[in-house]
Amino acid sequence: MTSRVHGTHTTSGVAPEFTVDPALLDAISPSGDRGGVVLGSGLQGEPLTISVLRSTPTRIVVLGGLYLARQVAMRAMAVGAWMVVATGRPTAWHVLSRAASGQPVGRPSPLVQIRRLSPVELPRATEDAPLLVVHDGGPTPQDLFPPRSPWQTTLYVLPYLHPQADAIANAADLVLMQRLPAGQAELAARIWRLPPQMMRQLMTLKDDQIVALGRNLWRTLRLVTTGKEQQILGPIRRGD
Repeated sequence: MTSRVHGTHTTSGVAPEFTVDPALLDAISPSGDRGGVVLGSGLQGEPLTISVLRSTPTRIVVLGGLYLARQVAMRAMAVGAWMVVATGRPTAWHVLSRAASGQPVGRPSPLVQIRRLSPVELPRATEDAPLLVVHDGGPTPQDLFPPRSPWQTTLYVLPYLHPQADAIANAADLVLMQRLPAGQAELAARIWRLPPQMMRQLMTLKDDQIVALGRNLWRTLRLVTTGKEQQILGPIRRGD
């Protein structure tokens, strides 16, 4: 059995259809299921949701910079996720801890743990207390926190695409990509076996657009940000 989701990977003006297994539709769809966060809108302005937190262990790769990664993380917190951030640049993630605590300065929120890039025992993830582990370890991250249990998602933040990151990239259930320069787009095409028209689209995305890539899935989204998020994260942008 298959279902269909519309994509936009040609420049002909016609939206082709992709055949998608029903189990994949919860990776990105207009639904509002448990663990889903509205990340952006489609070409017709319809809200599009990604299921960041699922009943199966999940891997997400964010390629493009801190803004996108922190926005995904904030929205996961908004639907009830605990968060462990393993990073070599903790100051870049303190804004999430402050946002979760509701205090500009003061005690960090217990919902957000910011740690060094080293293995650590993780909290137990459950449906009522899902866990998002953010791995901000540069372009060639070690797989220190692979998702091993239901309701645990590991989000890998890649500042740029590196050939040695192909194992992490190919293992992802969902990849979110902002605009890429030509060399990066060519590497993405090799890693994910993208046709030329998709590679070209990666080079022409606007600053507020991303591509969501999964198995049999290619979807362009326009990022939507709230006034509160802009106060915390600043304007939508690419890079770090």
